[in-house]
Amino acid sequence: MDVQQQIKSLAAHHHQSVIDIRRHLHANPELSFHEYKTSAYIQQQLQQLGVPYQTGIANTGVVALIEGNNPKSKTLALRADMDALPIIEANEVPYKSKQEGVMHACGHDVHTASLLGVAKILHEMKDTIEGSVKLIFQPAEERLPGGASIMIKEGVLEKPAPASILGQHVYPQLEAGKVGFRGGMMMASADELHITVRGKGGQGELPHLGIDTVLIAANIITSLQQVISRRANPLIPSVLHFGDISTNSGTFNVIPNEVYMKGTFRAMDENWRAEAHEIMKTMAEGIAKSMGGSCDFGILVGYPHLKNDEALTQRCKTQAINYLGKSQVIDIPMRMTAEDFAYYTHKVPGCFYRLGVANTARGINSSVHTPTFDIDETALEVGMGLMAWLSIQELSAMRPA
Repeated sequence: MDVQQQIKSLAAHHHQSVIDIRRHLHANPELSFHEYKTSAYIQQQLQQLGVPYQTGIANTGVVALIEGNNPKSKTLALRADMDALPIIEANEVPYKSKQEGVMHACGHDVHTASLLGVAKILHEMKDTIEGSVKLIFQPAEERLPGGASIMIKEGVLEKPAPASILGQHVYPQLEAGKVGFRGGMMMASADELHITVRGKGGQGELPHLGIDTVLIAANIITSLQQVISRRANPLIPSVLHFGDISTNSGTFNVIPNEVYMKGTFRAMDENWRAEAHEIMKTMAEGIAKSMGGSCDFGILVGYPHLKNDEALTQRCKTQAINYLGKSQVIDIPMRMTAEDFAYYTHKVPGCFYRLGVANTARGINSSVHTPTFDIDETALEVGMGLMAWLSIQELSAMRPA
């Protein structure tokens, strides 16, 4: 039996056990930075396999190592995130969340279960591996500063240092059995804007006696859109959006002392991102001052943009076609959503690809971050099998360190 057939056979063999793992994780979700039981469960699974691991990285993170032939010659890293979201699940399934108000609505249960499936396959096939595979079970993808940034600071990309890293993410826009790739710019950076406009409160019908904070805020919002339409390079996508504006005035005819605004800024270039921060801050403060008020412009800097290594992604796409067939592998568009896997891609060559999980005929096609998100669990067999195949092929293509 050749390597590919062996992987497919093992993926089929372990499919039900990985479904069981995914369902356990789905029923017992934990929020970012609180994945204690999830971490313990992963450790238990690795212990049963006999795969060595270390804990305590980013508190709940788990890092395992599967050593093949010449284990110190080269290393590939694989990453799965494991935190859930503060969402009330609406699905009526046997594995429905047991934690009220917490749900695996972004598929991190799928990512973790798949990576444990990869561990099962590669552990049995370690004599086929040239080098080592580092398995990163990461906490807190959903919450700043992002578990990836903490794990990197605490040495996850050292001892041994991976030459590259792979990650996969559920994609309900694709039917189960398919996967999607994109080289280069893949996902945007994500920053939170927290703005307080201050003026002089009073009666709305006597505006000359006050300083109208609502009018100042409106001018700031409309003017800041010029940062995108007139200051940004049109070849580098960026998005500015304000999703929350409040005054706490409680009525219609009051000029509030303060207006609070929250927004998001997304970009595909780190230099432009930093420049835009300064432009927006200067513009907002200037507008407020020119209208008699003041403005506190706070920026909570989030994840960087995610840029897939072109050569690595092309190799992975080619090997995905070899494993699944050309009709099952598609090119996917750039997205202005964000992912903390981006931190890894700014340190080592990375490939972050999408795993189809939908079954439209069965009504399984809800978007992530919704109360009805679920997957066609046949995707788990594809997820673990493909990642195991990519790992062995990529290690074979690497030059020794």
